[in-house]
Amino acid sequence: MLKFFRKIRRGLIADKKVGNYMLYAIGEIVLVVIGILIALAIDNANEDSIKHKKQQVYLIGLKKEFETSQNKLKTLISVNKKSYEDSKTIIGFMQDPDRSPNEEELSNLLYNALAFDISYNPNNSLLEEMINSGSLKDLSNPELRVLLTNWISNLDDISKQEAMLDHERDQIINMFRTNENSIKTIYDLTGVSGDLGLPVATEQLSNLALLQSTEFENNLLMFILTSITTETMHYAPLMQSMDEILATIEGEIEE
Repeated sequence: MLKFFRKIRRGLIADKKVGNYMLYAIGEIVLVVIGILIALAIDNANEDSIKHKKQQVYLIGLKKEFETSQNKLKTLISVNKKSYEDSKTIIGFMQDPDRSPNEEELSNLLYNALAFDISYNPNNSLLEEMINSGSLKDLSNPELRVLLTNWISNLDDISKQEAMLDHERDQIINMFRTNENSIKTIYDLTGVSGDLGLPVATEQLSNLALLQSTEFENNLLMFILTSITTETMHYAPLMQSMDEILATIEGEIEE
């Protein structure tokens, strides 16, 4: 096409038809501009297509991560609930002397209440990579970007709360580092000694005296309060946040 215009231009110049030459010169310029615009449009379309595919890969990956993290949180909530519910059962025994447990029952309650660390460890590898590489901006939905950013800050609050809960648990466990109470008795009567390959004692030191201890009761009550607060004020809102994030991600994923 450009060769065609150049031929006409040379002919017009030779014939000294200046007016017609100017018209064809403008036409040639317009043609070049149109070609440039078409090329830019193609480049932009290709770039948009690449960004779109990249976004879909991120969205699918984030969906899998948050589904796994949600299942982890559900399990952790169950463990925490079992922990404070068995602790409440012990408090019930302390308030009703006529309903005293035997040594094995108390050992199982203490083990379930205190043996398991409550620590949330979500799958965040892809999200952290996106944040560190600046790829979070590749997500076109601004609401989703805000939700993901808030999610990270919420995890910092969760860690602080879990540290408080861990402290309250340690306050109780420290009472078993004395001569008055026995962790070995708990291990023996719950089967942990056998799992660890430890010999079972022929006689166990009783922990039933803990039910008469005001210090133990105070520590256990603080532990129960912190456990319930962790669930209601932190884990429950975090679960709601994950529901919202997953719903938004699913709305952006193309079938």
